[in-house]
Amino acid sequence: MKRINILILLAISLLMLNSCIDETFPEGSTATSDQIGASASALEASLNGIPSQMTQGYYVYDDQVHETDLSYPLFMIAQTEMLGDMYPLGSNSGYDWFRNYNTFSGAFGENSYFSYLPWFTLYKLIKSANDIIGAVDIEDESLPTSIKGAAGVAYANRAFNYYMLTVLFEPVDNIYTDVSKVKGLTVPFVTETTTGDDAKNNPRAPRAEMIEFILSDLDLAESLMQDYTPKSKLFPSLAVVYGIKAKVYLWDEQYGKAAEFARKAIETYNGGPITESQWDDELTGFNTVNQAWMWYATYSAENMRNLANFTGWMSPEADWSYSPLSQPGIDRSLYDKIAETDFRKRSFLHPDKFEYYNYKTVRDADFINDAPAYLSLKFRPRGGDWKTYSVGGVSDIPIMRIEEMYFIEAEAVGMDQGVGAGVSKLNSFMQSYRQSDYNYSASDLRSFQIEVLTQMRIEFWGEGNAFPSAKRIKPDVIQNYEGTNAPGDIFKINMKGIKPNWNLVIPIDEMEANAALTGLNNPDPTGTVTGPTAIGTFAN
Repeated sequence: MKRINILILLAISLLMLNSCIDETFPEGSTATSDQIGASASALEASLNGIPSQMTQGYYVYDDQVHETDLSYPLFMIAQTEMLGDMYPLGSNSGYDWFRNYNTFSGAFGENSYFSYLPWFTLYKLIKSANDIIGAVDIEDESLPTSIKGAAGVAYANRAFNYYMLTVLFEPVDNIYTDVSKVKGLTVPFVTETTTGDDAKNNPRAPRAEMIEFILSDLDLAESLMQDYTPKSKLFPSLAVVYGIKAKVYLWDEQYGKAAEFARKAIETYNGGPITESQWDDELTGFNTVNQAWMWYATYSAENMRNLANFTGWMSPEADWSYSPLSQPGIDRSLYDKIAETDFRKRSFLHPDKFEYYNYKTVRDADFINDAPAYLSLKFRPRGGDWKTYSVGGVSDIPIMRIEEMYFIEAEAVGMDQGVGAGVSKLNSFMQSYRQSDYNYSASDLRSFQIEVLTQMRIEFWGEGNAFPSAKRIKPDVIQNYEGTNAPGDIFKINMKGIKPNWNLVIPIDEMEANAALTGLNNPDPTGTVTGPTAIGTFAN
């Protein structure tokens, strides 16, 4: 079968792919750089297309090939599953197409969808940013502010997507796979100047070069957007640029810089965290942009599919797609870490149901009583419409919330200025916005980092934002313990440090067509661990 290198195709603005599953990669709908450069209206149209691409069902294949083909929501769900924080609690866990991210029961190597879709999704989004960047001469001093700002937005988008690629594909040490041959390598660069010939011999960028490249894009975005305000939060603002910088510096363990830019993001954005009433709202809960969401994407009835949409995957109240079958819920041990006085605990069903709390739902009492314990109620159908996917599924989804900046600042300050300073930041946030009687104390940095990570896992359950910190911190993953609610042996796995599938594998199409990658793929983690792991031990 014919193999085609996606990076070559992106470099020459052709979007076709013959994969190992004999599916055709669709013709791209975005304009070329030359077309975009022809008019300001074309530039704006291309820029407007990026948010819609981020929620486009079957984004890579433009056809119902694999149900994880969700564009950006793929990463929200996959990263939560990789953490072991989410299980399918329905009668058949096979309805959870994302479960390979949580287990080692199925293929996860270079021929799998779990390498194909993350890779192709992010590089397609990078292509859209490259087309805009290539159409604008930012050295032209006569450029109007609107054109400069649009280029800045494109640079911010490209930086964010390279950050995501780096987090997912840069290998970190673990005891289950040998990453010594690829340690410190990220992904190939594809920019507005990359040619098809370049892409045929395009090496994985060393970590330091990738971090420098991402920060350079963000510096350009910052300079171009000083006098520019995007027309909506569907586009990265200057505050979001600072937020992405904070995320990148945290990943790179430049803690002083991470704290600095997290604070700049908070102060520049000038919003506030989600309130208790917003969190609990059965009509708008986590489906409608609010003051806490710095950057978001949205669905429209025209661009969504009945199965391939975020609400259909993550809202068990919805009566369409896979969530009413898979019934996604929280890992019990993480649930037990949420204090009784923390309103976030009400996002998930207590085993005692209504005896514990009078849960708000757009369904009836029988829905709650018949549901499994620990089922999620965090993500609600839009407007409470649980019957009609083209209404209840037309949701907003958060990409960056201001809460993330507070958590980044807390950990970074602790690592840079001492554990006491970090604990003070964490306590201040939690007491002000989540749990009034929260009072954490720690004498060592490792314990403090784990606590910040725990609060991020609770805060961003289903959004995925805690995953990069977990991959950096290596907290151990315990899914088999007394009382676990893991739905089957394949989920009952305990691993030291990280799961080996936290280092995603580069697709075989890229490996075979890009000579610079020969022998330099991440190890295939498939089958490295077989559940169940004995309680109280780590898998060998």
